[in-house]
Amino acid sequence: MKKVISTTNAPGAIGPYSQAIEANGMIFISGQVPIDPATGKVVEGDITAQTEQVMKNLEAILKAAGSSFSQVVKSTCLLSDMANFAAMNVVYGSRFAENPPARAAFAVKTLPLNVLVEIEMIALKA
Repeated sequence: MKKVISTTNAPGAIGPYSQAIEANGMIFISGQVPIDPATGKVVEGDITAQTEQVMKNLEAILKAAGSSFSQVVKSTCLLSDMANFAAMNVVYGSRFAENPPARAAFAVKTLPLNVLVEIEMIALKA
């Protein structure tokens, strides 16, 4: 059975997709960009500031789904420039001190709203 996960503590979907879907004990979180849900605007700043907001958004969705970073099994990080990988990795890694998930990271030509980073995750329901 498929269940839509939604929270006002993360940016609402800006297209025909859900923030996350729960199915068979798994949480599939759509790619999150650095939008502050309080303002609806992209946070200003460098890759560190943008990654921090993305991780806050992901954490809010995980919490709404009854999960947490400790339950994440796979993530995909999309970057506008691989030169930002190391700085993104510091922020990302701070959420996964033990047993980090499998991950892929790619540089892409352009991300929505011309942001620097977008991250999606798959987690277990806690």
